[in-house]
Amino acid sequence: MASLSHFLHSQLRVTLPTPTTSFTNQTVIVTGSNTGLGKEAARHIAALNCSLLILAVRDVSKGEAAKQDILATTKRPAATIEVWPLDMGSYASVQAFAARANKELERVDVLLANAGISTGVYTRLEDNESTITVNVVSTFLLALLMLPKLRETAQKFGTTPTLTVTASEVHHWTKFGEQNAEEGKIFETLNAEKTAKMGERYMTSKLLEVFGVREMAGRGGAAVTVNCVNPGLCYSSLTRDKGFAAWVMAVMLAALARTTEAGSRTLVHAVSYGPESHGKYLSDCKIEEPSAFVRSEVGQKTQVRVWDELTKKLEAIRPGVTKNL
Repeated sequence: MASLSHFLHSQLRVTLPTPTTSFTNQTVIVTGSNTGLGKEAARHIAALNCSLLILAVRDVSKGEAAKQDILATTKRPAATIEVWPLDMGSYASVQAFAARANKELERVDVLLANAGISTGVYTRLEDNESTITVNVVSTFLLALLMLPKLRETAQKFGTTPTLTVTASEVHHWTKFGEQNAEEGKIFETLNAEKTAKMGERYMTSKLLEVFGVREMAGRGGAAVTVNCVNPGLCYSSLTRDKGFAAWVMAVMLAALARTTEAGSRTLVHAVSYGPESHGKYLSDCKIEEPSAFVRSEVGQKTQVRVWDELTKKLEAIRPGVTKNL
């Protein structure tokens, strides 16, 4: 478990470097980019000469407002930013977005899979509790659907594209009791409303993301760099759901939070890090170890169990998608 002293040091003492890596000639997709960390990461990427920036958002009108704000502050040409619809709560929307990207875009150099939700209220989206659908299933559905275009970019342009998932340090802190479920029933247990531990559901989803990134990196080769990043505790709209112990979060934010812009630097750093970050967990703009549980023998076995169940779900949604690995 990450120590309290480590967390406090990171939040209060670490100064994160301002991004400087150029995105000249690159096409970058940022999901969840109409607000919060995604929007500020997109702003940095635009300012760093990105040739085409795709703001992938659920609400297109809000995405257009974000585009205009980014253009105003970066003075980039309007044609360098596009707003595309993407609802991570809908498998059909995820598939439509990926199909469009694979068809219309000449290249994709970066996919920053940043979109996510945090809620303390049990609701369902598609075939899961909503946090699991958005943060886990749809995230890896999108990742696998986009791998062919990322690999095509690598081969055509002689580059190493990057697929980054926004994870979190909170993956250290989930108890993840669902790991004790019967074989093949981890997701079924996560989705049981009567026993769902919504107080730790966001933390659990972030653990599952770390598992997924490690499995993708290990199984998919190195033509595309796959990593995940902890932005730290930041001011954002992530906890806008009133069911998420809002007053507790308000106190923590006031005392400890990074600005949204500062936190976004970690995302831009992660997509710029390069092949040495393949399969790695990044925090404070450097490679760090994931939780002790992830690194343990039990954790590694659990990781494989989670991946096996997740890929079965993905195959049910889009037959053949796991062959993209």
